[in-house]
Amino acid sequence: MRFIDLFAGIGGFRIALEQLGLECVFSSEIDYYARLTYKNNFGHYPEGDITKISEFEIPSHDILCGGFPCQPFSISGKRLGFDDTRGTLFHEITRIAKYHTPKVIFLENVKNFVRHNQGKTFATVRNNLENLGYNVYYKVINASLYGVPQARERVYIIAFRKNLNVKDFSFPKPTYEEVYLKDTLVSNGKADPLFVNRKDTVLYDDAEGLEKKKRLRPIRLGIVNKGGQGERIYSVNGHAVTLSAYGGGVGAKTGLYLIKGKIRKLHVEECKRLMTFPDSYILSNNTNQAYKQFGNAVIVKIIKIITEEILRKIKWPEKKKMQKLAAKPNAYSLVS
Repeated sequence: MRFIDLFAGIGGFRIALEQLGLECVFSSEIDYYARLTYKNNFGHYPEGDITKISEFEIPSHDILCGGFPCQPFSISGKRLGFDDTRGTLFHEITRIAKYHTPKVIFLENVKNFVRHNQGKTFATVRNNLENLGYNVYYKVINASLYGVPQARERVYIIAFRKNLNVKDFSFPKPTYEEVYLKDTLVSNGKADPLFVNRKDTVLYDDAEGLEKKKRLRPIRLGIVNKGGQGERIYSVNGHAVTLSAYGGGVGAKTGLYLIKGKIRKLHVEECKRLMTFPDSYILSNNTNQAYKQFGNAVIVKIIKIITEEILRKIKWPEKKKMQKLAAKPNAYSLVS
């Protein structure tokens, strides 16, 4: 089973699918720093700008993967077929899929993509995939409900080629595993430089009580400054807020957390764990880029469990082989 990794970022899709025994035969990523991180982990650079790569140059494949960027479709919803997506990066997916007709198209995007332009953008995407000959399924999934202590909601879109006769598809059910942010924290003083001591820090009156509670969601305990993005303080007995590629404030890209009476943002190693990348994964030497890359990445665990359902639906591989591959301990384990 072969797959391609479009808009590859730092390879979250690739890690998940390779853990299940699939073979990556092509990858593409335009960002220089992400390409460098990809090279350091997979041994080669992904190809560059996908808009400049002909579909004829891409190997045949069974699954097309892509966490494609969501930029507005200027004429979406006008029922112009494939012309609706001209000038957008989703068009690159449709032109490649039209030529190669993979068995499955597996896409990921921010949850608001479903509602963009009153739902017209998503309707255009869905219609285009259906017109290509695919049955389309989608769901917004919150990683917090699947044993990942990060409140990260993303829409996952699965399209099966119609001749596979997949008439229904069920996304994995929530597991509600009791895993919390404190389970991912680094030790040995690694994060000491990240602690902040600000006079404009305010903890809520009930912060002490809130901190003792455990919740499968972020628990806010207070604020720094005016409490804008990156200025909110959370408990490690809850979940992290969504890691972001952008945003300012003293807790930029991760939020702030009360840890043993002190306040700090998350360490990049903690971000790696919150995205369930393997412990062995090599981070960017540029710390700012590492934060950005994890903010843009997919959660490996979520991609993997969805892919398991995809493979079961198309009956690959054999059940015993599937169980063996699914148990492969490559990714960071949040539960001992």
